[in-house]
Amino acid sequence: MASRRQRGLFVGCIGVVVSLVSACGAGNAAPSVVMGAGDNVAAKVDEYRSYFGGQNNGGDPGTKGTTGYREINWDGLTDEQSAPALLAPDVFNQAVAPFARGARLETPGQGVMASADDDNPTGTLPRFGNINPTYADIFNTFSAERLFSPVGNNTVDLTFFVPGTTTPAGVRGFGAIYTDVDTDHTAFEYFDINNVSLGKFQTPTADNGLSFLGVIYLSPIVHRVRIAYGTDALGPNDGAGVDVAVMDNFIYGEPQALP
Repeated sequence: MASRRQRGLFVGCIGVVVSLVSACGAGNAAPSVVMGAGDNVAAKVDEYRSYFGGQNNGGDPGTKGTTGYREINWDGLTDEQSAPALLAPDVFNQAVAPFARGARLETPGQGVMASADDDNPTGTLPRFGNINPTYADIFNTFSAERLFSPVGNNTVDLTFFVPGTTTPAGVRGFGAIYTDVDTDHTAFEYFDINNVSLGKFQTPTADNGLSFLGVIYLSPIVHRVRIAYGTDALGPNDGAGVDVAVMDNFIYGEPQALP
């Protein structure tokens, strides 16, 4: 099915939806936005990758030039790293391949988690069924089998570094695939190295389906992304007015060292 919402959702320089303080006044041009929901998600993901040159730079340490992108699909994690265990914040910024991807993941909740796969040795339900058994039937995947979410909170701060190092980095953009977004909410807010907001963006909705949202800036100015997962944290007692959502693949421009 086609996306239910295709209108522009950037807020900042051009004031499309609501106003906020952004970095546009410092001379940064308005970014491009790629989004879709339902059957066109794969095409939109490929379109977004093409903005970075279409080259997946993998998980080797160091910066791989100024083009290409890094991608995290969670599926290479082991059973021991997955639910019910929490992930280390720097699991994707280790100094060894394939885990040197320049991403640090933090939440004010209990921690971040990748869901179990279908044949894990402990019998943990997949797709966060260990938190709520209904999630195993509700959440879909873009790349099988694991998904990603914070636990105990519905926000994650994703900070970029030169892969495999502690050197702060910037990227040209970040995009990701949501599963089961039912209500409008601000999904991403981007920040530069000085913690100045570069803009807020809403994700398209797709009840029990997949949604993609990706943003591209002209230069690698994004140092951190605040990611919101629905309106509430995952939990055993979801009810009316509560929208929980988790994520699959992360895609972002090749991290570049910042001054």
